[in-house]
Amino acid sequence: MPKNDFLTDFTVITPTSQITTPQHGWRAKCLQRLVRLDLPVPETVALPAGTVRAIAAGQMVDCRAILSHFGEAPLISVRPSPENPDWGGPATILNIGFNAARHVRLAQTHGQVAADALYLRFVQGYAVHVARLDPDMFEGLEPGHDSLREALRSYQLEMDEPFPEDPARQLAEVLRSMSRAWEGTTARLLRQAKGAPAEAALGLVVQQMAQGIGQGISGSGVMQFVDPVSGDPLVKGRYLGQSQGRDALTTGAALFLTRDKRGPSLEELAPEVFAELIRHGAVCRERLREEMQIEFTIEDGKLSVLDAVKVQRSTRAGLKIAVALARDGVITPQEAVLRVEPRALSELLHPQVDPRGPRDVFARGMAASPGAAVGRIVFSSQAAQASAARGEPCILVRRETAPEDIRGMHSAVGVLTERGGMTSHAAVIGRGLGLPCIVGASDIRLDAKDKKLVARDGRVFREGDVITIDGTSGEALVGAAEMLPAAQDDAFRQLLHWADESRDIGIRANADTPADAQTARDFRAEGIGLCRTEHMFFDEDRLVVMREMIFADSAQDRAAALARLLPMQRADFMQLFDIMQGLPVCIRLFDPPLHEFLPHSREGLRELAEALDRPLSEVTRRAEALAEFNPMLGMRGVRLGVVLPEIYDMQARAIFEATVEAARAGAPVVPEIMIPLVSARREVELVKTRVDQVAAAVRTKTGVNFDYRLGVMVETPRAALRAGEIAQHAAFLSFGTNDLTQMTYGLSRDDAGRFMNTYVQEGVFPEDPFHILDVDGVGELLHIGADRGRMTRANLTLSICGEHGGNPESIAFCRKAGFDYVSCSPYRVPQARLAAAHLALTDPKP
Repeated sequence: MPKNDFLTDFTVITPTSQITTPQHGWRAKCLQRLVRLDLPVPETVALPAGTVRAIAAGQMVDCRAILSHFGEAPLISVRPSPENPDWGGPATILNIGFNAARHVRLAQTHGQVAADALYLRFVQGYAVHVARLDPDMFEGLEPGHDSLREALRSYQLEMDEPFPEDPARQLAEVLRSMSRAWEGTTARLLRQAKGAPAEAALGLVVQQMAQGIGQGISGSGVMQFVDPVSGDPLVKGRYLGQSQGRDALTTGAALFLTRDKRGPSLEELAPEVFAELIRHGAVCRERLREEMQIEFTIEDGKLSVLDAVKVQRSTRAGLKIAVALARDGVITPQEAVLRVEPRALSELLHPQVDPRGPRDVFARGMAASPGAAVGRIVFSSQAAQASAARGEPCILVRRETAPEDIRGMHSAVGVLTERGGMTSHAAVIGRGLGLPCIVGASDIRLDAKDKKLVARDGRVFREGDVITIDGTSGEALVGAAEMLPAAQDDAFRQLLHWADESRDIGIRANADTPADAQTARDFRAEGIGLCRTEHMFFDEDRLVVMREMIFADSAQDRAAALARLLPMQRADFMQLFDIMQGLPVCIRLFDPPLHEFLPHSREGLRELAEALDRPLSEVTRRAEALAEFNPMLGMRGVRLGVVLPEIYDMQARAIFEATVEAARAGAPVVPEIMIPLVSARREVELVKTRVDQVAAAVRTKTGVNFDYRLGVMVETPRAALRAGEIAQHAAFLSFGTNDLTQMTYGLSRDDAGRFMNTYVQEGVFPEDPFHILDVDGVGELLHIGADRGRMTRANLTLSICGEHGGNPESIAFCRKAGFDYVSCSPYRVPQARLAAAHLALTDPKP
């Protein structure tokens, strides 16, 4: 090819040269920044993406012109420089320009051993990555003259020509090989798996070699200034004498950087160079506004900085680094907030499996509730409670959990279920309790009778065996994995304080118990957006009274049984009000069908008959009469309040009496009472009339005046469509998106997990609608309900309180729709606070 046909589009990296990340890649831009900081960066030439693409298509760059920038007889390296460092790239090639003549000269100046080692390294890299020869022929050779001769002979035998001597030809072949490798099908698929666009471009950088092999102090290493797991300040890295590239990270012979009792260090060997590296690290942190890892080479005591990359870090380290940079004035608090992904926060609220330890995975499912826990396997709630009584942590393993498993879940440190999805009972309760949970682990087989679990690979686990649940990854591990503690430290609290200063939508918590409420308060929720009162009735003493009420023969008998529950409910609400200290508390009236409070086995029914002193046949007959074909669509929610109004009367009285006590204690509260599963205005009218009567009676009896707000939980499509009428009697509408999604789709949220993956993979749904809010279908109902409700009542408060409430996507939807707040599980409150801040900072309201 004539000289004038060569490509000439390449740029020497100087402080003022036109280097851009889209054209030349992240590495070229980073090197220019290092040059601008006056760091000792070797001479570097950048090839833009257009030139690299042309090379892959068969054209060639003017390699002699490139080499002319590096002096006489140069040695150079070529490194990939894609736009995003996470996209990878072809392997770096070192020592390009080495040939027989250079070998002789280097042997005279640096010694035969060093010359042989450098030449062999180049031949090996060139043969494997450029000529694409069998790696087994070249790798594993011990450095030495005989190995070099063997490698050169093998190359000639395979290629039918001697190893190339011309540096320009060597460079041309390296550039061609790397360019074509990037454009290959395998590389494209790997990049796309990492999130890169299909047509992602590659730049290349050609850099003067800093040998790291020579007389005096010579070698290479990497250094960073922060611990990648904890985020604490720490000089970390390795140095290896007489080496190149990142060799120090692959051998046990490398030196420590700082003084260490375990062995010699760079700080002792070359204190001046060590101090210079510390200065360079501080400059990079301040001027590049990031914690960087520096790759360096020392040649005869002279330091060269070859590269600097952002330190790879865990979530907890990322948060601590962002806060430290903001506190030091390197970045703003708002930028620190934006640097931490909201979903990543869930990892910090619970213990986690240490990523540095081994992982023996025996089952995989959906990561339903984050965090990790170690415990012994138990297969029943009774066994979980017994284990907790002995002080032994346990993992509750069930085919799927039901309401009667609540006590077992409270006793366990983690939950694993064979069935279920992201909004199944185990997932919802697990997130509410902050309990690590994996659901839908369909590759395990449970044998509750023999108390064993069989993994997909045939391994058998029995009750009492120790396992680890990683609810963050959805993996169950054999034995006790190494753990990291939760990271709710000062940096965590500082970041969320900055987030609160930016966000413009309220964040409440779903809290059913005083413990939930305290967790919500600790996470700075702005109140309780959903208190599901039925969860208060599953304690043993209350369950007995509930069953007596269910089997009562008349309204008077029901009221008598409920009167025994009244002081218990009142105490619950008093605790909630006391914990929340005047913040709003939204209490949902009783919702589930009554059959959930009855035993399902014949043995359980016999015990109930004994407790009630009734014939087993009568108890069985009554239980069968309460059974429903579709209980989630049957006698539940407001329908119970209309048909059995004594239940709601008792709850309203408990709420109002607790309100009076709170006022007397000096912490007045305006309780919010929410009616569940409404479909018609008349339902609200009937309940409101009785609640008003109870309020009047309590005011009269106590002589204390108080206010309350009555609202509706919008869970049915009809309630959304008739929101204009319903809002006539409601101060607020809170959309229960769990049931609203279930009814809109006609999907059971507990069973959808069996086929949802297939539906998403086939493109039927873009995402699991129980996990990510369906903004097109369910979202349209939310828009309709909000618009029609506010047409009737301009000051109507709007919110969502389903499991979607903590998702960044759902918060974005609610914020744009003008909702006042979202409510989510207590352990998702920090994520919601941060997500809301991200939205306010990146998309401020007009």
